[in-house]
Amino acid sequence: AQGDGPAALAAYRAGLAIAETLARRDPANTQWQFDLGISHERIGNMLRAQGDNSAALEAYRKRHTIIEPLARRDPPNPECQLALSVSHERIGDVLLAQGDGPAALTAYSAGLAIHETLARHDPANTQWQRDLSVSHEKIGNVLRAQGDGPAALDAYRAGLAIAETLARRDPANTQWQRDLSVSHDRIGDVLLAQGDGPAALVAYRKRHTIAKTLARRDPGNAQWQVDLAVSCSKLGTTPALPVAERRAFLLRGREVL
Repeated sequence: AQGDGPAALAAYRAGLAIAETLARRDPANTQWQFDLGISHERIGNMLRAQGDNSAALEAYRKRHTIIEPLARRDPPNPECQLALSVSHERIGDVLLAQGDGPAALTAYSAGLAIHETLARHDPANTQWQRDLSVSHEKIGNVLRAQGDGPAALDAYRAGLAIAETLARRDPANTQWQRDLSVSHDRIGDVLLAQGDGPAALVAYRKRHTIAKTLARRDPGNAQWQVDLAVSCSKLGTTPALPVAERRAFLLRGREVL
């Protein structure tokens, strides 16, 4: 967290060495196996942050090799199932960064299947609902990158439906509000690419309303200010708006930046 990645990586590797020793000593101890998997994941996170995607993928796959049998052995265990879904997503993230869209889509789809099962078992668990929404968004991103706009739109809309439910449930939860704004933005992008400017404009306006509210709530939050500026930019380049209004949005976005 202090920005010293190499030292953090050395610490994680020291922990990994201990976790490996324990796991070898008693392969039947599921907690030690689980801990070993977490060590590999943290190392993968650090390697990815340092730009070494190949080494990160190797670490994530080691983690996956450990967690997959544990999840198979104990299907009702939500902790193991959730860990497996995260494992699929980490692998998918790296594969996508490496340009392997089809393999990333396979990994994300496996994660989505687990999220759907968890969300069905406990609809009141808001974290699992959010995880499911994010999973839909990741799949939408890949489909959009592959040029499959209609399928991407379906995925984004599935995520939007969940995001709307969560945001309505707790309007004070700023993370859920931001999730909702991102969903509207993704949908607007696809609609605009498909040539449906008026529908894209509706989505972008919904995103803008949320972005404006969050930015006003905390002027010191740089991310929310950037979100507002990007929202102004999207509206400022949407052909469905009159030129004067587009110019006003672009000027407002520049002012925020």
